[in-house]
Amino acid sequence: MFTNELLAPIGAFCTLADMSAEPFNTAAVDKAFENRLRPRAFADFPGQDQIKHNLQIYIAAARKRGEPLDHILFSGPPGLGKTTLAGIIACEMGVEMRSTSGPALERPADLAGLLTSMKEGEVLFVDEIHRLPSAVEEYLYSAMEDWAIDVVMESGLYARSIRLTVPRFTLIGATTREGLLTAPFRARFGIVERLDYYPPEALVAILKRSADILRVRLTDDGAGELACRARGTPRIVNRFLARARDVAEVQGNGEITLAVAQECLRMLGVDTRGLTEMDRRLLEVLGQHGGGPVGLKTVAVSVGETEDTLENVYEPYLIREGYLLKTPQGRKLSAKGYEAIGQKPPTQIGSLFANIQ
Repeated sequence: MFTNELLAPIGAFCTLADMSAEPFNTAAVDKAFENRLRPRAFADFPGQDQIKHNLQIYIAAARKRGEPLDHILFSGPPGLGKTTLAGIIACEMGVEMRSTSGPALERPADLAGLLTSMKEGEVLFVDEIHRLPSAVEEYLYSAMEDWAIDVVMESGLYARSIRLTVPRFTLIGATTREGLLTAPFRARFGIVERLDYYPPEALVAILKRSADILRVRLTDDGAGELACRARGTPRIVNRFLARARDVAEVQGNGEITLAVAQECLRMLGVDTRGLTEMDRRLLEVLGQHGGGPVGLKTVAVSVGETEDTLENVYEPYLIREGYLLKTPQGRKLSAKGYEAIGQKPPTQIGSLFANIQ
């Protein structure tokens, strides 16, 4: 049964912009659960040590000068903590954070209304910033550098431009596809940091912190099992914890042990390599086509998933772990990929990938 504590509107961090009431839905509950586990200080944020160190220096310097922090761009795969870091920065700077996303800012007027309503020093967090429309992006250029935006009134012969000043603010952009940002836009960020996958020990620390918040008993071997199969991603490991808690409460004594963790992962379809059912289907498609190369569109149709989802969610881990290769001709299955789906690679391909690895 959901508790009031879990379902209550939870601010992402210290403070947030006003949010309109929405009907109850599962996505809202998942978001509330995720927000509940978000760290609000660097000390509570395991992993990404070099990035945390850099940000602490930049924040201390900005506060010493009494200036807003420079604009920041966070890049990296989804679920690694880009949104969480933005909230921590706002807390450390002692300011409010306004949160939006690239697709939500459809017109320059949307951006103008948001910027003119901000206060001095506030943080504007834009998720999926690579999806900003080009017209909105161009408006941001002058806002980021000159703290002003030019608004065109009327049209045709009666068109006139009015310059509106905006408070000095810090733009924090998050993207999973940094390469899609235009060079002029990227150059306007004074701080650029890329988040990487987390080692198992950092995920264990995240699990123990989350378990304390949820008041769940978690053994060391149970935590280790969940961490090793979480693909180096905090969002995934916290999702595992939530489902393992369900298994422990229904089939166990409330404690997440190694056996409970293994049963939970079996139910979720996550194998000992950390591969999901979709991962295996993707690799099997390549195996059915002789190991490739196979075009992304063909793979997407074969597994029943969109090309963007495959490219942004599933492929980064598979490529990083050496299960497949991304080539100009298409996707190729590696010897390790053949092994993951229980097939033997052709002798020529097997020896080729052995040399590469």
